[in-house]
Amino acid sequence: MLTDSFGRTIDYLRVSVTTRCNLNCVYCGKPDCEKKEAELTLPQIETLVRAFARCGIRKVRITGGEPLVRADIAAITRAIAQTPGIETVALTTNGVLLAPLAKKLADAGLQSVNISLDSTDGSTYRHLTGADVLQRVLDGIAAAQDAGLSPIKINAVLMKGVNADGAGALIDLARRGPVDVRFIELMPFSDAGETDGLRVTSDELLRQFPFLTPLPEDANETAQYYTAPDFCGRVGFISPVSHKFCDRCNRVRLLANGSVRLCLAANETFDLLAYLQDEDALCAQIKRLILQKPAAHAFGRIKTEHGLSRTGG
Repeated sequence: MLTDSFGRTIDYLRVSVTTRCNLNCVYCGKPDCEKKEAELTLPQIETLVRAFARCGIRKVRITGGEPLVRADIAAITRAIAQTPGIETVALTTNGVLLAPLAKKLADAGLQSVNISLDSTDGSTYRHLTGADVLQRVLDGIAAAQDAGLSPIKINAVLMKGVNADGAGALIDLARRGPVDVRFIELMPFSDAGETDGLRVTSDELLRQFPFLTPLPEDANETAQYYTAPDFCGRVGFISPVSHKFCDRCNRVRLLANGSVRLCLAANETFDLLAYLQDEDALCAQIKRLILQKPAAHAFGRIKTEHGLSRTGG
């Protein structure tokens, strides 16, 4: 078991396989999304995930950037799924490239997928992402369902005056299909994100949609889920700014350049590439680093100097 200095069990690793992205979302904080930076090779990913699993990691989420831009994403997925000790393999994607890959990834061992979708309106989606590809994302969601991936979670970030008026249409996706629609509070990763006036909180949304009723809390989830009569899926709220949940944080992030970020809001990273030739030393370093994981994030007190694409969400 991997435990930090505050007694939290750390069993969840988010592995960013690239900083590249095929979209340019306004809240991400990275202007050059398609620029290729350092990326871990498949053998490096295998070594690092194996070491983390030896230390106690049981769930891996593959992230980016946009992970599906990597040509070897199925091989990466298979290697992680076959790592002894890893029980759950998930993926976070913008969904643009998912439709032709969903079954291949499922066959490789992928179990569940999170898909970013901030609006179901074509023009609003295009404004938010810089691309007219909404239908491709919707096709990706359908393909994920056909491939048997479960759960399928739709992640949305709302901003006042931008896409907040589309919350009802997003919630309707959970009414009509077996998906979880989750609203994630805007975090300060860009000039837009630093404007508190844009943020839509979970409390505001619950007042707007009073028919939603809470489900029992799950200690392993960052989202608080709700449902309503005749809903096929659930509606979730992830509120890292208005309702911090750091006391039950169970994750760390492996970046695409081989360094570790212990908290989403932290600017400091720790390189692991120097330890790749000695897996015992690598495991020892991982355990030392986990003890440096902070008690809580510092959004609002420090300026976050890295975009989401460089962190893996």
